[in-house]
Amino acid sequence: MSEEQKNGNPNLTTANGAPIGEQQAMTAGPRGPVLMQDVQLLEQMQHFNRERIPERVVHANGSGAHGTFTATNDVTRFTKAKFLSEVGKEIDVFLRFSTVAGERGAADAERDVRGFAIKFYTEDGNWDLVGNNTPVFFVRDPYKFQNFIHTQKRDPKTNLRDMDMQWDFWSLCPESLHQVTILFSDRGIPASYRHMNGYGSHTYSLINAAGERVWCKFHFKTQQGIQCIDDDEAARLIGQDRETHQRDLFSSIQRGEYPRWNVSIQVMTPEGAETFPWNPFDLTKVWPHADYPLIEVGTLELNRNPENYHAEVEQAAFSPNALVQGIGSSPDKMLQARLMSYADTHLYRLGVNYHHIPVNRPKCPVMNYIRDGAAATADLYGGTPNYWPNSRESTPMPNPDYKEPAWDLGQTIVDRYDSTVDHDDYTQAGNLFRLFDDAHRDRLARRIGGVLGQARKEVQLRQLCHFFRADEDYGRRVAERLGIDVSEFLEHATPEPIGSH
Repeated sequence: MSEEQKNGNPNLTTANGAPIGEQQAMTAGPRGPVLMQDVQLLEQMQHFNRERIPERVVHANGSGAHGTFTATNDVTRFTKAKFLSEVGKEIDVFLRFSTVAGERGAADAERDVRGFAIKFYTEDGNWDLVGNNTPVFFVRDPYKFQNFIHTQKRDPKTNLRDMDMQWDFWSLCPESLHQVTILFSDRGIPASYRHMNGYGSHTYSLINAAGERVWCKFHFKTQQGIQCIDDDEAARLIGQDRETHQRDLFSSIQRGEYPRWNVSIQVMTPEGAETFPWNPFDLTKVWPHADYPLIEVGTLELNRNPENYHAEVEQAAFSPNALVQGIGSSPDKMLQARLMSYADTHLYRLGVNYHHIPVNRPKCPVMNYIRDGAAATADLYGGTPNYWPNSRESTPMPNPDYKEPAWDLGQTIVDRYDSTVDHDDYTQAGNLFRLFDDAHRDRLARRIGGVLGQARKEVQLRQLCHFFRADEDYGRRVAERLGIDVSEFLEHATPEPIGSH
């Protein structure tokens, strides 16, 4: 080991640990040229050229923090998940907030959905809940997801964000109306990450010790209170500081003002799912709280900032397929697709051993037969077998006690079902609109008119039909903002029945 400096500072070293004497390029004379033997310079340049990993396709711009989840209510009648089984039990978590559409470096205060992804480090492995700050999403069919995201990015010809692309897609996909109404409502731009709710959005399943399954939705209600900003305030903030949400989150934790959320669940029995007026596994729908009230399960607190953004936030990898005993998936089609899609993204961005990165590493023993690949080490596995079944001593074996109960899907026919027919895409969006007061309805119409007005006329008219089907006042207000006289159209229009496309 090299001697430390007299002032106590550690020695600067190469990546191999060799101490560095000077930080100047090695040249042939004071005027150069640079020598190839300057391995310190080469190492620095080579690493710099490779220090950016591919950014996330969505949710690229984000912030994160460490914290804790504390169970506050006994819900063992629903789930055998150990971290929910003991009141007062506390586990570590890591939460990453994000905007959805923008690239890295996009402004925090833009009108956009916010990501709300949490990694729970449980004693039975990591549980990842990949959610948003809205309880629904724009599409219900995973075939549309990648196409939808393309409309939120850049036009392949102009390389510009394009309102015609967005509204063309939304007007052809009426299931998006519920989420669009939320996005352009007063809650469309949170004042900060601390002042917004989070939702698991998808329907999951909970399984108790008796093997009984119920369906579940997860909710995170901010204790700081909901605070949002309007477009004028957002524009002012963006003009001054593009990192407003990042700065607010980091600073509040640094001051000791730890943000907290009340964690609750909604529970639906399999019998209730049969009589629910909508498909309970449809990501574009909510479960009314009057019928399925929130049940408290715990408190989430963020209380420690990352030491290194790249290592802990940029390399944090969340995937819905990271499930633990007592929590499972459901027939939610979007969730089913994300079980593969998210993990596959991490394999591409971070490598086959992304789960060994400290922020992603479980805090319980990991024992399996997955081996090798880039960045593999012998730290976890040593010389143990890499195949199963085997008859070696002290090797991991399946435990029947952890087998999940079977799903009873009845006489199900496998087919490519049309996700646009036999769905009511208007009632919940209309119900939400009718909850707004008159001034809020007018602000909603103004915001929509401002961006929808940038789309082609045929797209505007197509989208207007959806607003009218949700609520006539909704349609009239948007039409007025677009300068479209719909009186003659309404006289001859044939109402489309609820549930049709």
